[in-house]
Amino acid sequence: MRLTIEGAREMARRAVLAAGASEAAAASLADATIAAELAGRPSVGFAHLLDYLDSLVAGRIAGSAIPEIGFPAPVAIRIDARGGIAQLGFDLAFDALLERAGLYGLALLSQANSYTVGELGYYTRRLAEAGLIGLALANGPALVAAGKSQGAVYGTNPLSFAAPVEGGAPLLIDQSSSATAFVNIRRAAGTGEAIPPGWAVDASARPTTDPRAALTGALLAFGGERGANIALMVETLAAGLTGANWSLDAPSFADGCRSPGVGLLVVALKPSLFAPDFSARLAAHLARLEAKGVHVPGQRPARSDIELPDALLEAIARYPLGRSQRSATP
Repeated sequence: MRLTIEGAREMARRAVLAAGASEAAAASLADATIAAELAGRPSVGFAHLLDYLDSLVAGRIAGSAIPEIGFPAPVAIRIDARGGIAQLGFDLAFDALLERAGLYGLALLSQANSYTVGELGYYTRRLAEAGLIGLALANGPALVAAGKSQGAVYGTNPLSFAAPVEGGAPLLIDQSSSATAFVNIRRAAGTGEAIPPGWAVDASARPTTDPRAALTGALLAFGGERGANIALMVETLAAGLTGANWSLDAPSFADGCRSPGVGLLVVALKPSLFAPDFSARLAAHLARLEAKGVHVPGQRPARSDIELPDALLEAIARYPLGRSQRSATP
């Protein structure tokens, strides 16, 4: 089914409200869901919205949580999400982040104790659209094995970078430190298709191309030790510096009734302080790279609607029923 952007946003907002969230949280999550779809990231759009809805019903997300925001230094913003969603804390502090980056040339936002962040590019894209360079790092519950570990020790621990490009969409890099995102494993398990070698191991730490076996095992870091090192770097900043749960200590984002309590670190830089023609120079350089066949991430065609599978629409429409009730619904 095709929906207008505003129609899809309203559907998402109503579903989040029905699952037990506040008006503010529902609006923030609906905006982030639409942004992921428009960015061509459906796996962290409406498909991932189901995780949020399930978690609101189960209590893994505190739907009425009001983030606690503090300013420990002129360039620093510290947020305690208090078990709520990461998007709401970011939304409430966004204007202050822009103001401080504009005034001082640099600003940092640290957030702890939230559910997982969804599309990480959502945070950096918004900064780049405001003329800033954005860097974001986040951790999540342990899903990734590293080195000789027999089980998962890191989250998929994504990082995102965005920069303004004169006359075009921002340059946007958004990738996990795992060989693939967990949602891709779960989707493959649902369809029954094999996953590529090097993505995951089974419960006995043996390489597997069976996504169902991967769900009981662990993902692998991309590039072996190099990817694992990046996962550790991301976690040091996203969990260690923010005071959030380490991935090993974070409850599941999909089971139980406790918040993962993970972290997000966002850095905003004002490029014009150092290079007044930064966005124009970057636009020209990216054009040269494209002419040489290089893919420039972040570009996307304009869209006026969103297409969603009927089964996904039906699943969203069943809220506020709990998971077990929805599974039994004909």
